[in-house]
Amino acid sequence: MASLLLTNIAQLNTVDADGTVLADAAVLIENGLIAWTGPAGQAPEPEETHDLGGRTVLPGWVDSHSHLIFGGDRADEFVARMAGQDYAAGGIAVTTSATRSLDDQQLATAVRERRAGALSMGTTWMETKTGYGLDVAEEARHARIARPLVEQLTFLGAHLVPAGWDAEQYTQTVAGPMLDEVAGDVDFVDVFCERGAFTEEQARQVLQAATHRGIATKVHGNQLGPGPGVGLAVEFGSRSVDHVNYLDRQDVAALAGSWAHWEQATRTGRPGVVATCLPACDLSTRQPLARGRDLLDAGAVIALASNCNPGTSYTSNMNFVVATAVLQMHLSLPEALEAATYGGALALGVQDHVGSIEVGKRADLHVLDAPSAAHLAYRPGMPLTYAVYQAGQRRV
Repeated sequence: MASLLLTNIAQLNTVDADGTVLADAAVLIENGLIAWTGPAGQAPEPEETHDLGGRTVLPGWVDSHSHLIFGGDRADEFVARMAGQDYAAGGIAVTTSATRSLDDQQLATAVRERRAGALSMGTTWMETKTGYGLDVAEEARHARIARPLVEQLTFLGAHLVPAGWDAEQYTQTVAGPMLDEVAGDVDFVDVFCERGAFTEEQARQVLQAATHRGIATKVHGNQLGPGPGVGLAVEFGSRSVDHVNYLDRQDVAALAGSWAHWEQATRTGRPGVVATCLPACDLSTRQPLARGRDLLDAGAVIALASNCNPGTSYTSNMNFVVATAVLQMHLSLPEALEAATYGGALALGVQDHVGSIEVGKRADLHVLDAPSAAHLAYRPGMPLTYAVYQAGQRRV
């Protein structure tokens, strides 16, 4: 592959450990990897040059929480919620029925198109979850279909107890034969530990089963009220606990303490549990926004993700997520950029490969049609994505 120099970059946001921002910069790509960054006037001689016309470059978004494997929508539920009806986990059953009605080709097409939509808005690395199958055969089918269509896949059989099932019996099925069927296709096991979903002890069974099989874990927790989700995630050393809308001081301290063996200045050591904030979901469900500011101030690490799903966050637009974090969650722009890139990579265990623009990492780049990254929040909702490079190849 020819070496490619991207030059005439007005602002290069590397999101490295020092938060380096370079003006009048250039990036050299070789064999799909970042080979050099620095002032444009000092760039090595490439085989090919692309002039970016004074635009801004940042790492591609790393969306560490999504639910792309679904059929239908839940617009009626959304309208009812906006009229004052509380959100409850039971709406998942509506999507389960719609998803089961799709054949393999239809479901694959839906996932492929949703992944392409996210890519068009700068998401170069994306996780998605099963969880709308909720029986052994369907969860296995969804995992098999989605595996080649996303960068990382999570098993969420423990999304909801289906109608007609005893909760304990279903939990045992998830932790046993269902997990056995999907284990070869998934990177993570997740559990929705929440009222209306799975209790602390049921969630523990699922997390124990995943740990026994050597599969990394995640937790949906503390979304609808105070609960044990954060404590479970810390106890099991999960990659992340996601939603985190309702935290007490002990939760915040536990998340911060999980990073005791991580050296932020050098980004080395043992990562703790990432607190993944989902502000687009918070707006759609009218939940309090996740306490990203408090978590950062306490020394925890956060990620920002879309939570793209048909019930509570039907968007994969990470530009919108970042703008919301700055405007509503009181994150600074650099903090929001890091949470949506390197933070997401930490939540997925791929921080050595993606999430920042550094020599040796995959050349995943998001080019904004703006002179600085501040325009993401300064001009919220505007179509600012100009180009997207994934592993050095221009995809958008």
